[in-house]
Amino acid sequence: MAWILEGLVLQAKPIGDNREAEMSNGKRVSRRGWLRKLVPTMAASGLGMAGTELQGADGGQSRKVRGVDYYKKLGVTPFINAAGTYTVLSASLLPDEVRAAMSIAARSPVNINELHEAAGAYLAKRLRCEAALVTAGAASALTLGTAACISLGNEQAIINLPADMTGLKNEVLIQKAHRFGYDHAVRNCGIKFVEVESLEQYEAAFNERTVLALFYNAGEGGWISREDWIRVAQTRRVPTFNDAAADVPPISNLWNYTQMGFDLVTFSGGKGLRGPQCSGLLLGRKDLIDWARRNNSPNANTVGRGMKVGKEEIIGLVAAVDWFLAQDDEIMEEEFRRRASRIAARLQRVPTLETRIVIPPVANRVPHLLITYDTGRVKITPLEVMEKLRQGQPRIELNPATGTRPAGGGLPTDERTIVVGVWMLEPGQDLVVARRLREVLQAAAG
Repeated sequence: MAWILEGLVLQAKPIGDNREAEMSNGKRVSRRGWLRKLVPTMAASGLGMAGTELQGADGGQSRKVRGVDYYKKLGVTPFINAAGTYTVLSASLLPDEVRAAMSIAARSPVNINELHEAAGAYLAKRLRCEAALVTAGAASALTLGTAACISLGNEQAIINLPADMTGLKNEVLIQKAHRFGYDHAVRNCGIKFVEVESLEQYEAAFNERTVLALFYNAGEGGWISREDWIRVAQTRRVPTFNDAAADVPPISNLWNYTQMGFDLVTFSGGKGLRGPQCSGLLLGRKDLIDWARRNNSPNANTVGRGMKVGKEEIIGLVAAVDWFLAQDDEIMEEEFRRRASRIAARLQRVPTLETRIVIPPVANRVPHLLITYDTGRVKITPLEVMEKLRQGQPRIELNPATGTRPAGGGLPTDERTIVVGVWMLEPGQDLVVARRLREVLQAAAG
């Protein structure tokens, strides 16, 4: 089935805007508005389209381009995302405004250095910091920020690291509780970590080899606050770096940490910001951002040469920032709570089942639905529920914290808990998730 979408003019509109009502509310909606909501829902439900005709441009002449559903052609089945913005699950979906901006950017070549400079200046102004750089994800921002601290003022160091660290500062301080699965992004620069636990240990750990003090913003545990981490490092004139990859919303976090005093901060572009998955933000001191760029693609013979971002990703992240800043924290939270409540309401008749809505304290700080029940009465484990939804039609992915003991992230889970992430659901998909959960759980209840 082919759909023809012609002459579509996309305008920024906050989540929860009721100017264009949904059909599920019994109100009239325009045909184009209906198509905009239906098409991504069909795709996410595995109902993909054989082809899509889009209005394009070639040498100034309009033409129709027939798109191919390569997921279907390659035999890869899309799913409804009731998990969240996890990298392995392809993170978030792009808002219409972002996809449109990337499509326009794809039509014309530009000088990447000029684009980086212009995008960085624009983002820095919008995000209230000295300088900004679009990176190939938050992990590459960690690498480039670390490389900037090591090579600052030393062109030869850019060529030498990570293999030859002779004469270079190479120790990065970190709280022991903040060691995480992204260490490698920093270690790629040839550094070694020095772990500390108490404030006294931290103060004593600085020496002539200390190049950076790294803070994991969502780290659980650790005795040293953000403020103390900054204060002590500033007295030693050592840069501080805050990895806040998954830590928006709230929107204000985009400037809270740089204004707090961190010299560098990174956010993922493809999580709460809803930009391209392979994009990230590196924000902070202008001199460090400048040297991060020197260590980055398109410059050859650098640790960041393979971390290139294309014109589409750069423009996509700029557009995503504009889109995100047009949103409202309260409106977003209200909408996510409504989705969670609609799912919970449709599960009330499952024996022993209880639900609650939880907001993690830092990372992924949006409402999540937690579902618990007596597995002696409903004879299926949360992990088995997850697998049945994954293998069903339509395919649904639940939050990976389902059926596990807390593994970080602030969600109070255990072996009896199903976790539904509602914030990446498309319109109407909350009802599909509710229906499938009810079917699976009621069948197990006998």
